[in-house]
Amino acid sequence: MPELPEVETTRLGLLPLLGKTISQVIIRNPTLRWPIPPHLLQTLIGQKFTAFKRRAKYILAQCESGILLLHLGMSGRLSLLEHDGPAAKHDHFDIHFSDGHVLRLRDPRRFGAILWIDRSQLNADGTAQHPLLDALGPEPLDDAFTGAWLHSQLRKRSAPIKTVIMDSHLVVGVGNIYASESLFRARINPQTPAQKLSLARCERLVNEIKATLHDALKAGGSSLRDFFGADGNPGYFQQEYFVYGRTGQACKICGTAITSIKQGQRSTFYCVKCQR
Repeated sequence: MPELPEVETTRLGLLPLLGKTISQVIIRNPTLRWPIPPHLLQTLIGQKFTAFKRRAKYILAQCESGILLLHLGMSGRLSLLEHDGPAAKHDHFDIHFSDGHVLRLRDPRRFGAILWIDRSQLNADGTAQHPLLDALGPEPLDDAFTGAWLHSQLRKRSAPIKTVIMDSHLVVGVGNIYASESLFRARINPQTPAQKLSLARCERLVNEIKATLHDALKAGGSSLRDFFGADGNPGYFQQEYFVYGRTGQACKICGTAITSIKQGQRSTFYCVKCQR
C-alpha cells in the first residue's frame, strides 16, 4: 500500500494540473472501495483545480465547488498523461483537461477511492469535513508531533509499539514499511509494549520517524510492486532499507541476520541485536 511518502510524491506530481480546465470525466468502473459519485461526470466539467493538498494518505484536489477526495488503496496509481491513450484493463477513472492532459486512476485491486466533498461540507476555514478525515491523528512531519506528545498518548497502551504507531488515530501515514524502518533507526524492538517507552525513547522514535519520512520523500518514495509517481517515475527508497523485506540478510550495522515476525497480520522486520 502506498504510504505517506508515496502519496506526497504523487501529490507533488499533480501540481502541473493547477489552473487547467476540466473538459471531460470518464468513469469506466465505478465500483471501487466506495462507488464513484456519478454526478462527477457533470460536476467537474469546466472547473479548475486550485490546490492539491494531502491529509494522511488522502489527496485533496480542491475545486471552486468542492474537493475531490482521492485514495490510492492497496495498489492504486494516479498517472498524469500529456495526451489521451488507450485505457488498460484496470484504468477506472479519467479526468481530461482542455490542453490535452489526462489524469488517470489505475487500481487493480479496487481498494482506492474517489469521493466528493461539496463546498457546503467545508469548515469555516475552508478545510475538508468528512468522516474519513475527522478522526485522524496528527501529521508525523508537523511540529505538533513531538516526543512529549507521543509519550503522553502511550501511557495506557499495552499493544506493541509498532502496531500503535501504525494506528492512524494516533499518528497518520506511518505504514508498515516506515514503521519498521523508523523503529530500527531508533533501536527499539517492535514488540515492546508502547506504555513502557520512556520519554527519551519516545523523543528518539519521533525524530527517527520524521527523518525516515524525509529521506523517503527525497528518494521519491518506495517502489516495490505497484507504485510509480504521477510522472511515471519509480521511487528509490527501497535501496536504503535497513530491515524491511530483508529477512535473513545481514544487518547493515551489526551483521546479525534480520528477523521477521507477524504483528497484526502484517510482517515486521527487525534486528534482534540492534533493537532491544
